[in-house]
Amino acid sequence: MSRPALLVLEDGETFAGESLGAETDALGEVVFNTGMTGYQEVLTDPSYQGQIVVMTYPHIGNYGVNDEDPESKAPWLRGFVIRNLPAAYSNYRATGGLQDYLTDNGIAGITEVDTRRLTRHLRDKGAMRGVISTTELDPAALASRAKQSPRIGDEDLVGTVTSGAPYVWPAEGKTKYKVASFDFGIKHNILRGLAGLGCEVTVYPARTTAADIVGDNPDGIFISNGPGDPEEVPYGIEAVEGLLGRVPVFGICLGHQLLALAAGFDTYKLPFGHHGVNHPVARLEDGRIEITTQNHNFAVVESAFGYDPSTGRAPAGLVGQTPHGRAELTHLNLNDNTVEGFRLLDEPAFSVQYHPEAGPGPHDSRYLFDQFLEMMRVR
Repeated sequence: MSRPALLVLEDGETFAGESLGAETDALGEVVFNTGMTGYQEVLTDPSYQGQIVVMTYPHIGNYGVNDEDPESKAPWLRGFVIRNLPAAYSNYRATGGLQDYLTDNGIAGITEVDTRRLTRHLRDKGAMRGVISTTELDPAALASRAKQSPRIGDEDLVGTVTSGAPYVWPAEGKTKYKVASFDFGIKHNILRGLAGLGCEVTVYPARTTAADIVGDNPDGIFISNGPGDPEEVPYGIEAVEGLLGRVPVFGICLGHQLLALAAGFDTYKLPFGHHGVNHPVARLEDGRIEITTQNHNFAVVESAFGYDPSTGRAPAGLVGQTPHGRAELTHLNLNDNTVEGFRLLDEPAFSVQYHPEAGPGPHDSRYLFDQFLEMMRVR
């Protein structure tokens, strides 16, 4: 039988429910994810390190878990919040249930929570620190613990998720290109996507220098997703800057932010971030709208491209100036007009804020991998 549990935010807002997963406490920044499916991918996405994730879809766990869908070696988020855990899971691929999966991996959760009220509160007030507990049921004491916990920008979370040594993910079939990828929290589906296009990927720990990577003579550089504040990853910014103009570069998510900082732009923290599999993004060059998977808390400053989001949707062709030459705004978020992509015009580099490898989907943006391959081909 489940034990009573509480989720308390740092502002004192309290949500009662029942324990889910491991009987332990969890502290972290509370954010909401709007995906209807893909909860196992969410659990194992290293970009959620340091966070408690609220799923807005009411039924989570109905298709169980399996051994094929994890995006990394283990769950990384601090806690998991859902409205309802179905009494039974059903799927031909399932090898177990969500309850046991969370318990076995030491992840604390809470179910039977009014996630609609919680999501609206976070949307209106912004993401904030919180605590899940089954051992302490005093809201005031838990709110105090939440306020004393680290903020998402107070620590280098990348260092907790990166690999300890380089490793190779082989190409499927004949190797066409050799790609060097930083592991700032890389997902398996990124590696699968590159391998499926004939790329042999050498994955390097986050603190690898530009000189070490260039010495291995790769055809291109991939800058992965990852958790936390990009400004807390100065070694990553330095490495990316050292690679610009020397090797084609493609970045996503945190890698997009690190490329921006390396190019001389600034970043800022969004009120509640973008987390889900249904975010509309405009490709400015032709007006195409992509439905995208996103998971990030920070964004690139729009004014770098001479764009004011309050004026409405940006026109195509906005160009900013950087120490590495001109940079063109390529993609725009249609929910809040934030920067979703840019490319350098005088050096071979581009990035997007979202996830083109998207698992379980959507797959609107997989063409970006083809663009990366074309950039390596003409290098």
